[in-house]
Amino acid sequence: MLIDRSAKVFTTAPARPSSLRRRALLATLCVALPLQAYAQTPSAEAFLRDLYAPYLTGANQGQNYWDLGRYFAPDLARLMNDEARDARRRNEVPRLDGDPFVDAQEWDVKNFTLSVKTDGSSATAVVTFDNYGKAKRITLDLVLTPAGWRINDIGAPSGSLRALYR
Repeated sequence: MLIDRSAKVFTTAPARPSSLRRRALLATLCVALPLQAYAQTPSAEAFLRDLYAPYLTGANQGQNYWDLGRYFAPDLARLMNDEARDARRRNEVPRLDGDPFVDAQEWDVKNFTLSVKTDGSSATAVVTFDNYGKAKRITLDLVLTPAGWRINDIGAPSGSLRALYR
């Protein structure tokens, strides 16, 4: 602020070009950084390929599906966690008594295929494989969350994962 002492009038100095450039840069970054984060999110297919990779090694390794936030949509993860906690309190086995990604307690996955159709912030995938020689077909509904792609439901021969918690 400049003071013109002769007229006793206060005036505001125009913003310097460097100040305007800084403000414009800051505004651009505020918009671009969140978009950049989504742009760097792996695809739904990459998420699922990473998820199923341990099942394909032949070492009978799977995923720790109880790392709920890593794999499941927040509301489904909350339902699963609440039910498992209640089952522990009752000294009972939780409703989910097998690996939801292969719909089995044990596996020897062969002939794995994955097909994914993405529509904006949702995707549907179909996974097929043989487990101990028996054909399996699993459908996964995914949603894009701020943390990346997460599973919103799994449809398997044994039923829907989400329906298990209704």
